[in-house]
Amino acid sequence: MKFNKTRNKIFGAIFIFIVVVAFFIMPTGYYLEVPGTAEDTSQFVKVDGKHDKKKGNLLLTTVGIVSGTPFTLLKSLGNNFETIYSQQDLMGDENSQEYFRVQQYYMKSATNNAIQAAYSKADKPFTKKYLGVYVMDILDNSDFKKKLEIGDTITSINGYHFNNADQFIKYVKKQDKKSIVKISFLRDGKKKTASGKLVKLANTKRFGLGITLTDNTEAKGNPATKINAGDIGGPSAGLMFTLQVYSQVANKDLKAGRTIAGTGTIDPDGTVGPIGGIEKKVYAASEEGATIFFAPDDPVTKEIKKYEPNYVNNYHLALRAAKKIHTKMKIVPVKNLNDAINYLEKTKQSK
Repeated sequence: MKFNKTRNKIFGAIFIFIVVVAFFIMPTGYYLEVPGTAEDTSQFVKVDGKHDKKKGNLLLTTVGIVSGTPFTLLKSLGNNFETIYSQQDLMGDENSQEYFRVQQYYMKSATNNAIQAAYSKADKPFTKKYLGVYVMDILDNSDFKKKLEIGDTITSINGYHFNNADQFIKYVKKQDKKSIVKISFLRDGKKKTASGKLVKLANTKRFGLGITLTDNTEAKGNPATKINAGDIGGPSAGLMFTLQVYSQVANKDLKAGRTIAGTGTIDPDGTVGPIGGIEKKVYAASEEGATIFFAPDDPVTKEIKKYEPNYVNNYHLALRAAKKIHTKMKIVPVKNLNDAINYLEKTKQSK
């Protein structure tokens, strides 16, 4: 009898231990978006083979995505700077590997746009090379479902090379719906080929490959600029990379010894666009000691209000976040690259 009691206590202790461990480490299928880091862009950018050595910092800001456990999900409740997402909300139908590959493409696109915007502003020459169409998604009924992967770049179809995604789409439209097409594509820098049938595209009368695609381009400037963001993905560092590249190719000291942070997408014409998670980025920038934070001042149109009546733009979300953490960091609204450059030049004089 005494042996049974001892055994029951041992089993009970083991059970409690397993429950406690599971509470802290068991995955739930949910994710937390949390404040990430504020990284000096100069470490990622080389112009004419050289990093920027001028005093001060231009910081890109990130959010962190972490797998939620029962403990971390419970702890995040009521925290203004941690947001819970289901995998579907965060990644859609993509698995984690596909999701991060798409994020890497967005970063590559952002750095290409940054080079074009910076060189245009500095009145320096650059070229834009078309690489092909980037595969963003593959439909379940596509004959290329097991042949293509998200992240592949299609370079030709039936030996036909194209100069943009529209040319590619128009060529496919002309094909007989019963024809077999052969595509050439790049995967991790290696050339590959695949053949398959066309499939009917949902809600249309057209036939196609059954993929979602976008242009994959590469911008090169003179002097040459290289941007290597490492594992950082997404398009939101576009503005800060543009400021870094511009300051080097135009030989402008925008930093003037200051720590400047910000976020926002960048278009080749210098337009700054909104991003997600800006509250977390304000927090990360403040923790890193930034005194200035650029926030996209995206217009709130009637169309946006129609579908999202409570929409608040990036700039005002950033102001709210700054107030909550009682930071002295100046939140500066920007609609385009010129707004950011003009602000830095003007405040440099009064520094």
